[in-house]
Amino acid sequence: QVQLVESGGGLVQAGGSLRLSCAASGLTFSIYAMGWFRQAPGKEREFVAAISTSGGTYYADSVKGRFTISRDNAKATVTLQMNSLKPEDTAIYYCASRYKIVTTTPQYTYWGQGTQVTVSS
Repeated sequence: QVQLVESGGGLVQAGGSLRLSCAASGLTFSIYAMGWFRQAPGKEREFVAAISTSGGTYYADSVKGRFTISRDNAKATVTLQMNSLKPEDTAIYYCASRYKIVTTTPQYTYWGQGTQVTVSS
């Protein structure tokens, strides 16, 4: 019954921006930590960003300064604003949720279906 639905993926040129959204349902959103992970073909899934129940944010070094994670508890939505995109950002991006405790490892309980982000040179 818990659902995480990502949206906002697409094709963008290097240097451009995209805003990903994840709508959560079936849980009390405000007490769940949220995260974004990504997986490129032939590579392992990697951490991108996370936000705690209190609003603390965490970023992978590769996206620090370019990506911003935020949450809107009233709308049960987490967003990932991606600026200055690079071809190496190309991947399927997944939204994830975990009760109370934020983590930068893939130790999340719920996962979305993923949304494709493609950055061209």
